[in-house]
Amino acid sequence: MKKSGRLKAWTIATIAALTAGGLVSLPAAPATAAARADSPFDFPGRGATVPFFEIEAEDTAHSGQVIGPDRIYGRLPSEASGRRAVTLDSSGEYVEFTLTRPANAMSLRYSVPDNASGTGQNTTSSLRINGTHLKDLTLTSRYGWYYGGYPFNNNPGDTNPHHFYDETRTMFGSTLAAGAKVRVQHTGGIPVTVDLADFEVVGAPIGRPAGSLSVDDFGAIKNNTGVDNTAAFQAAVNAGKAQGKEVYIPEGTYNLYDHVVVDGVTLRGAGPWYSVLGGRHPTQRNRAVGVYGKYVQGGGYTGEIRSHEAGGPSRNVTLKDFAIIGEITEREDNDQVNAMGGAMTDSVVDNVWMQHTKVGAWMDGPMNNFTIRNSRILDQTADGVNFHTGVTNSTVTNTFLRNTGDDALAMWPDRLPNVGNKFTFNTVGVTLLANNIVTYGGRDIQITDNVVADTVSNGGGIHIANRYPGVNSGQGTAVAGTHTVARNTLLRAGNNDFNWHFGVGAIWFSGLNEPVNATINVTDTDILDSSYAAIHVIEGTTSTVNFNNVNIDGTGTYMIQAQSGANMTFNNVRAAHIGAGVAIHNCVGAAFTPVFGTGNTGWSPSSTTCTGTWPTPNYIYPGGGGNTGGLSGSPGSLSFAARQVNTTSPAQAVTITNGAATAAPIGSVSVTGDYAQTNNCGSSLAAGATCTVNVTFRPTATGTRTGTLTVASSAQGGPVTVSLAGSGTNGVALTASPGSLSFGARQVGGTGPAQAVTITNTGTGTATLGTVATTGDYAQTRTCGTTLAAGASCTVNVTFTPTATGTRTGTLSVASNDPNGPLTVALTGTGGSAPVTNLAQGRPTTETSHVQTYGSGNTVDGNASTYWESNNNAFPQSVTVDLGSTQSVGRVVLKLPPAADWATRTQAIALLGSTDGTNFTGVVGSATYTFNPAGGNTATITFPATSRRHLRLTFTANSGWPAGQLSEFEVYAS
Repeated sequence: MKKSGRLKAWTIATIAALTAGGLVSLPAAPATAAARADSPFDFPGRGATVPFFEIEAEDTAHSGQVIGPDRIYGRLPSEASGRRAVTLDSSGEYVEFTLTRPANAMSLRYSVPDNASGTGQNTTSSLRINGTHLKDLTLTSRYGWYYGGYPFNNNPGDTNPHHFYDETRTMFGSTLAAGAKVRVQHTGGIPVTVDLADFEVVGAPIGRPAGSLSVDDFGAIKNNTGVDNTAAFQAAVNAGKAQGKEVYIPEGTYNLYDHVVVDGVTLRGAGPWYSVLGGRHPTQRNRAVGVYGKYVQGGGYTGEIRSHEAGGPSRNVTLKDFAIIGEITEREDNDQVNAMGGAMTDSVVDNVWMQHTKVGAWMDGPMNNFTIRNSRILDQTADGVNFHTGVTNSTVTNTFLRNTGDDALAMWPDRLPNVGNKFTFNTVGVTLLANNIVTYGGRDIQITDNVVADTVSNGGGIHIANRYPGVNSGQGTAVAGTHTVARNTLLRAGNNDFNWHFGVGAIWFSGLNEPVNATINVTDTDILDSSYAAIHVIEGTTSTVNFNNVNIDGTGTYMIQAQSGANMTFNNVRAAHIGAGVAIHNCVGAAFTPVFGTGNTGWSPSSTTCTGTWPTPNYIYPGGGGNTGGLSGSPGSLSFAARQVNTTSPAQAVTITNGAATAAPIGSVSVTGDYAQTNNCGSSLAAGATCTVNVTFRPTATGTRTGTLTVASSAQGGPVTVSLAGSGTNGVALTASPGSLSFGARQVGGTGPAQAVTITNTGTGTATLGTVATTGDYAQTRTCGTTLAAGASCTVNVTFTPTATGTRTGTLSVASNDPNGPLTVALTGTGGSAPVTNLAQGRPTTETSHVQTYGSGNTVDGNASTYWESNNNAFPQSVTVDLGSTQSVGRVVLKLPPAADWATRTQAIALLGSTDGTNFTGVVGSATYTFNPAGGNTATITFPATSRRHLRLTFTANSGWPAGQLSEFEVYAS
């Protein structure tokens, strides 16, 4: 880099974003040498297993200028991974990546300035391999740079510029060996800031499966942006469903102006680097490429539903091995310009790359059993994924997300409950607005084994809240049941809220709409280098959050920021590097009273203040995004899996980095507790160098075993300390499946069918079982004896008999010699004086036939205006609903649309039931029921209570039309 003494664009005092018509100025902090920041990929066993390896620009050879660290919204470094990047603003300046593994492809994250009109501008950089020019990379700002307040605009004259970065991907044409040099070199003109590069080996294209259909056979034309292929793709997937064949997308880029609506079909490509869908309608800007399920009338989507989009949810859809790379350059929340949407039940998205759309996947329920896995979601205008309204038993797993313009992974029930959903093993990088992961309301939600990092504004790493419209207990959408937040790592999470003007915590809770009343278990979690507080509660009250085995290392301000009442318990919660020097900021008094349990270190409830002001963050975490040089250790903590006493674990590595410009003296390297170490650090660590400390764990007793690794040094950042945690076991490890039971609604005094909990000894020693007991309105019987051999299981059957109306909670507990015992299972149900739950709503259905879009899913959508209609003149016809588990049922309500143009009619209907879905027996014999619009077009079938999982209506006659007809199939306990 030339040392001309001039001010460097984006780095000294201001960020000067060059435009065609002038300058857009942004404030910035001066950049100094900095130690390597922790990476989201530093935490083995957590987060997504991705096909790439990542190298940060500031951690490799370069001749540009490092910007950051800086976490202030509106400043260029704040949106960089690790809050640092490298700016190239003179011709010939470069960033050169040295491959640590072979690679034939790269995705480069970068930023270039906006132009004066806000439409973005293009530039090129030279891609050089081992010193030889390979190709020019086209870089653009057209997909970034937003301004003003939510939902933002493209006017550079407005305030609050943000969304600076984008990614471009390229293949090298051959596989480069480890050690190869990949250089991105500035060719002059507007500045380029390089954040990082992801490298991978992309396999050969996946061939066309035998017997499949190809979109090309239906007239699709690849690699031509002037052709709209929507009709060809729609014809192909329709034929695929009709013929029971997969539909294949060959290698190439296909332009689509509108959604492809899928149902009962597999759509697959040659791989996400080869088969690409893109495009946007040239005049109807609310139409763009996307793959959608059918909408459910009255569900999450309330806009126009075209005829081919109706009749949802779609079922049995598989989408895999392709990319959707859109053309969305603005945020308009009313436009359905997402990569995926609609409703899909019993469906899977696998290995799909989603980029430059509004939302990666905005799924509008009701829908059930939907999974996104092994995918990448990048550079979204708004959310990464949102499970919106009545999404149940659905999952996002092993997926990588970065640079979303709103919540990265979100659940929002709005009008119908979200139940049993999971976000697991995901890695979430930079999130520009709101949260890495959030559930607004929801029941029995799991957020586990994720790594989340680098939130920029108005949100935190993990958020659980009764916020946003429609989230309330009155319609069952509020936070409820048991939420499991386990084995997550939160890195540089939380940030300043530019509306509230105070910091948001890394993990935070809100009762804005109404108090949070649920069991929230936060366990085995690391909260590292938080931008403000680690834990935050605000608005309303929150009950009950249980923190157990949580490592808090590094906060910009406090450990806990209490702005509202809350019930929280803390056991084995360790705290270090608290920026404010005080653990708790509490101005609500006794409304927030933490229960300080056992094993807590580094803090106490007496370390509390109420200042009435919010301090400037003080980043003292070693190697953090606020550190400006010196020694650091990464990761900042080690968590070892449970081990049998007196056995030794595999080693885990800590990298010690000297980010200073001079050598750092190294004194002793030591560990405390049941830990041992070896290292290659020597007595001095050169400037910019690293050394490795390998730590092993050998528990000497059962229970939680903690320790500390200390690298003594008089250099800046020293001594480096790394917290160590593990647990010793006697070989007994009991688990319960499921971990909670929900019994739904029962009439007071009535006993529902039993639900089973399987107790398994996953350890290596024989378990001694003690008392098995239930509390509350629950009873149990069991097959468990006094011992349980290693690998063996037994069963506890639990029943619910409510003694009063309202929510009735309890606990199943199993005492044993498991050092982590007793084993507990949360129990919940509702007592009512009258039936309160339609057991069939939103449940899967099957049918003998249907005409047009009038499928049987309409009978459980909660909307009497939609209906099922069978084939004409083909009696008998039937509709079957699966209640999900065996339930006690005693009443069925049947409805037709209430509109007056439905004349009075009678239908002959029989009701049958089954517990296995195969063998059906009669519940109520065939009878004639009258449906009269004057009486609501409703018929009711009552019968003695019986336990069934599947209920079937068989139609043999209809006086109004020669087919079976039904708009709602409602099932109640009594």
